[in-house]
Amino acid sequence: MAWHLEGTYIENCNCDVVCPCGASGFSAPADYDRCNAVLAWHIDSGEVDGTDVSDRSVVLVLDSPRQMSEGDWRVGMFMDERASDEQAEKLGGIFSGQMGGPIANLAPLISENLGMEVSSIEHIDDGRHHRVKVGDAIDVEIEDIVSPFDPDGPLPKLTETKHPANSELTPARTLSARVQGLGIDYSADGKNGFSTPFSWAE
Repeated sequence: MAWHLEGTYIENCNCDVVCPCGASGFSAPADYDRCNAVLAWHIDSGEVDGTDVSDRSVVLVLDSPRQMSEGDWRVGMFMDERASDEQAEKLGGIFSGQMGGPIANLAPLISENLGMEVSSIEHIDDGRHHRVKVGDAIDVEIEDIVSPFDPDGPLPKLTETKHPANSELTPARTLSARVQGLGIDYSADGKNGFSTPFSWAE
């Protein structure tokens, strides 16, 4: 089953800036005993086995031990309420790893599936500012980091990260984060964020 997705990605986690997991290819442990994270994708354009999935969003919430590469992750999914049953089924297959792609590489690390909930998802990319709001469960705002020595120049980047969204990430600082849904509950103001475009195909 052929598919391709392109769009933008927003991440927040409770690590300090910059998250050692993403920056080290997941070889370094998180800053705290548990890693809690929101992983949010907005699909600008995409097709899954002939079904158009453009302008839809999917958000994962995650709880894992400090050393993420050892597994024992708890993961839940929020599906865009605007998705049809067919779109939701096919996007659910991709973002659970069942249909291959980058998430399939993470699937062996997941020990507990926290389920899927259909919700409104607001995904905003406005220059350096990014926000994802999922019903009453999630409200995260991050801002890409800029160098004070070159505030109008290119943003700092992490490259070759082995991150599933994109190997290149833009580090960000979380302006505010409130997460309470699917068994994941945390706040992370001032903590780590990432943003990046993504392009996947299988």
